[in-house]
This record gives sequence, C-alpha cells and structure tokens, in this order.
Amino acid sequence: MNIYIKQATATNEIAICMAIRKKVFVEGQKVPLDLEIENDDEAQHYLLLLNGIPTGAARIRYFKDKAKIERVAILDEFQGQGLGKKLMEFLIQKISESKKVKTATLGAQIHAINFYEKLGFKICSEEYLDAGISHKEMSIQF
Repeated sequence: MNIYIKQATATNEIAICMAIRKKVFVEGQKVPLDLEIENDDEAQHYLLLLNGIPTGAARIRYFKDKAKIERVAILDEFQGQGLGKKLMEFLIQKISESKKVKTATLGAQIHAINFYEKLGFKICSEEYLDAGISHKEMSIQF
C-alpha cells in the first residue's frame, strides 16, 4: 500500500480534491454545494493518493496563531484502511511545523469524535449543527 499526501497547488489537483469532497459531502451527506466550497479560496488543500489513485482530501485555514482543519474526506470505497488517520497525522505534522501556530481546531461530526480523540484532539464546545449535521468543536495544542 503506497500512500502519498501532498499539498494540492495546481488547478487540476484542487479540482480532484473538490471532486472527492463533492462525492463524500454533497452527494453522500447532502451538504449544499455552496456551503461545501465556502472559504475554499482562503485554504491550503491536501490530496491523498493510494497507489496513485486519489482517495482523500482535506483543507487547512490559518488564522494568526490558530489553524483549522476542515473538509477531511476519504472516499467510501477506501474507508477502513487507516487512510483518514494517515491524512490527519500528515496535517497535524504540517501545522506543527509552523512555529506561530499554537492550536489546531476542527468541527467533528459526532460519529467521528472518537477518531479525533485518538489523534489527541479534545472536545471544546457543545454540540451544534453545521449543514444540518451534528458536530462538536475539537482542538489540539502544540
């Protein structure tokens, strides 16, 4: 299993990230497209390839001493192989390399809280709805 994760900077790479997110969130979870792409122009996009096949995507937005991980998506047919964990570990490492960032946050869907807790994130909010889906804000300190 050859896993490669990279920052998507070329237009075609960002389009692949968008296609993955559209399949997972817009088609799979019925998130409105306008909400899914909101703030995309302010973010760094990341693409996960498994044996050369695009299988996952995520984005990071930076704010002074904080980073926000968003839109973490692994295509359904590639779930259960530890790819989400690999992608998150990569993003956490990338953020930790920025000496000015002290905290990373994310909005975790309720079903994924345990996954993020295993990566070191802690719940820091009450439950809230985002695109009609229950979430809790989570954070990790550097």
